[in-house]
Amino acid sequence: MIRRLREYRSRWTVALPIAAALLLIPTWGRQLVPIAVLLVAVFLAGAVLAAVHHAEVIAHRIGEPFGSLVLAVAVTAIEVGLIVTLMAGNSEKNATLARDTVFAAVMITCNGIVGLCILVAALRRRVAVFNPEGTGAALATAATLATLSLVLPTFTTSEPGPRFSTGQLVFASVASICLYVLFVSTQTVRHRDYFLPITTEGEVVDREEHVSPPTARTALISVALLLVALVGVVGLAKVESPTVEEVVDSAGLPPSVVGVVIALLVLLPETIAALRAARRDRVQTSLNLAYGSAIASIGLTIPAVAVSSIWLSGPLLLGLGATHMVLLALTVALGTLTVIPGRATPLQGGVHLAVLAAYVVLAVSP
Repeated sequence: MIRRLREYRSRWTVALPIAAALLLIPTWGRQLVPIAVLLVAVFLAGAVLAAVHHAEVIAHRIGEPFGSLVLAVAVTAIEVGLIVTLMAGNSEKNATLARDTVFAAVMITCNGIVGLCILVAALRRRVAVFNPEGTGAALATAATLATLSLVLPTFTTSEPGPRFSTGQLVFASVASICLYVLFVSTQTVRHRDYFLPITTEGEVVDREEHVSPPTARTALISVALLLVALVGVVGLAKVESPTVEEVVDSAGLPPSVVGVVIALLVLLPETIAALRAARRDRVQTSLNLAYGSAIASIGLTIPAVAVSSIWLSGPLLLGLGATHMVLLALTVALGTLTVIPGRATPLQGGVHLAVLAAYVVLAVSP
């Protein structure tokens, strides 16, 4: 029976990513009827679950923090493609799409994923334990990238509005890439031990001992299927985006809500993977995914959008408004207080989730 269940799981995690990618052929660029919208949503959810499965297989093979890095980079790279595609479709209307999506990703990862994982782990084991050195370094990098890329454009005077001049945009892009590369080298080479999971008893977990790691061939297949699944996730999200925009417009909601929805869809695989890690007392893995995703989202998106702005006709507005800057400052302050002790209770998780709830409420009703 167990063998049959494993075979069934293996089959659907292979079939669904391929089916989701193939579904893009008849649906891409077309107006969908309600039944087709529902079908796309079902395959989108299946592709998300398949992506989580293959990311966990890869992580089990190569260990932490490499596994978290693979998922964060893969998701963010596809997210960049989705943002650029939508901006190319209507540059004037989507001038703030990159800012809205990146900021939504930062709030979802640094408050939503962090808060949920701390809450789940602390409720199961009284406290959530993690490494403050590695988590603090990740938080500092994410805060610096967010400030340089999303806060400074509001206060510069070279260009009208919350936007960078060409020279300033080049600097922000180069700084983002350099900081991202420096963080990755710190996480995976020089100080890898800072990012390894720690159990509640204080034991460092380099590899899961109770389950033998998958073979190299299985891991390579999972890499390929992960990429296919992520293409399906983001591609089907793009297919669904006109429906989302219509719903947002008909409900009288601000355009920034579209960025929130995109970020929620794209970050679903990482959210599920982080929650599963938290349930297994691997809070550090969850935080690696959360803060790593925030860093990748800014560090890869801003340079990509800067390059794409060369041929995009509309303006590129990156600066945050006053309300969002307050939320960002509060997120950094709370994150710092949470990280410093290396231990968190359900209270810290609840506080982070309250900030995320405030962001969602203000996004819907600014």
